[in-house]
Order: sequence, then C-alpha cells, then structure tokens
Amino acid sequence: MILFASLSLIFGLKQTSKSPLPNATATVFFHGYGSSKHAEEQMANYLVKHKYASSIVVADVDFQGKVKFTGNLAAKTKNFIVEVNLQNNKSANNMTYSQSSNYVAKVLSGLKKKWKINNVNLVAHSMGNLQVIYFIKNHGDSKKYPKINKLVAIAGHYNGIIGMDEPKETNLEANGKPKMMNDTYRDLLSVRNTSPKNIKVMNIYGNYKNHGDGSVNNNSSKSLRYLVQKRAKSYEEQEIRGYGAQHSRLHENKEVDQILLKFLK
Repeated sequence: MILFASLSLIFGLKQTSKSPLPNATATVFFHGYGSSKHAEEQMANYLVKHKYASSIVVADVDFQGKVKFTGNLAAKTKNFIVEVNLQNNKSANNMTYSQSSNYVAKVLSGLKKKWKINNVNLVAHSMGNLQVIYFIKNHGDSKKYPKINKLVAIAGHYNGIIGMDEPKETNLEANGKPKMMNDTYRDLLSVRNTSPKNIKVMNIYGNYKNHGDGSVNNNSSKSLRYLVQKRAKSYEEQEIRGYGAQHSRLHENKEVDQILLKFLK
C-alpha cells in the first residue's frame, strides 16, 4: 500500500505539472547583469509567504534561448512565480538589448506552450528591464505570447547608466521626455505608439545618493514614463531611499517586497 501510494503521488505530480492552466497568471522575474535567479528569490519567497502565489518554477535559459522549466504546478494553480535564470547573464557584452529580448520571448512562449498560460505579470531588475521593454517593442500584441497584465520595473536604465552611456543632460521635461536621449532610448521611442494597451506599470527606483542608486540616475529610470504612460492602463512610481536603495540591494529590499505584493494583488 505504501508503494502504491508513493507511485500514485509521483504519477500525480507528473500529471499536474503538465496540466493546462489557461486561467492561471504567471509572475515572471528577469534578473540583471551578471546575476541569476538568486537575485529574485527574496521577492518570490515573499509573495509565496504572503499567499499571493502558491508555487515557484525556475526557467533555466541557455545561450541559444532554449528554456528548461523545473517545478510542479497543482491542477488548480491560480498564481505562480517564474524565476528566470539566464546562462548568458552578461548578454549586454555580446548582443544588443533587442537581440537579448529573445530570451524574454522564449520564456513567455514556453509558458504558453507548456501550461497554456494566457496572462503574465513581468518583474525586471536592471538589465532585465531593457530586455523586457525591447520584447514589448518587438512583439507588442502578438498572440503568440501571453498577455502582459502588469509590469514592474526595478532600477531600469532606459536612458543610460552613470559613467557609461548616460547623456550629458539628464533632466526630464514636464511630460517625462528626456531633454537628451542616448541611442537606446531613441530606438525605444516607437514603444509610445506600439506597446499593448491596458498594462498597469509600477516603476521602482532607488535614491541612494546624488539622485540615483549609485549606478543609474533616477531620471534614467523615470524616463520609462514617457515611453509607456500614453497607452498604459495606469502608471505609478515609487522612490526607495536609504542604504537599501543602492542598485544591487533593491531586489533584497523589504520595502520593495511590500510594494510588489500590494501592486500585484
């Protein structure tokens, strides 16, 4: 009887992990440069602990974009987390953001193929934000991918990184448009007219020192507004201050966890 029960449990887990979940929503985390799924774990575990999500799945993505999902989902799953783990975690070194946005595309199409997922929320930190916004630019309303309900940007560098590709003038006009734009931002301007409508956007940035998080000027992060607000269902900004507002500490910040939970519910 014990053996039978064990076999039944294993069989049941295999069955539920492959069951279609068209009514479930996946909240997908994309990490930053040189990082991994470990940068997403505190936020993901917080959402599970506070019962927003019931399960966590890991999506390992190799250099070619092949995705391997690890984890099981119950047949009646409503909300679950996907921690993306990129092997090419320094893709900014060897491809454009537009090219590396293919990793986002592969994960989302994989979710649709494996579990018939129709709705996703996207959460990105640092480099992950550029991959996500280029996915939106390149694919927009394509039916090949799940619909994006909510987008959370953490420490996004849409108009450059301090000491690298940041423009000489970083101020924004009243409507959020940068007074000077780098090449990447100019390339993203088409998002203003092509991004899917009705996405709710939360933009989180850290004011650690000198109006930035130490790596990204706040106005570079806030320039997301000009790209998406016209077509978004809603757009919000949250400034984080103090020691935990530093660029690489934002994804370990408890205040960020709380904002995430409130926004995603």
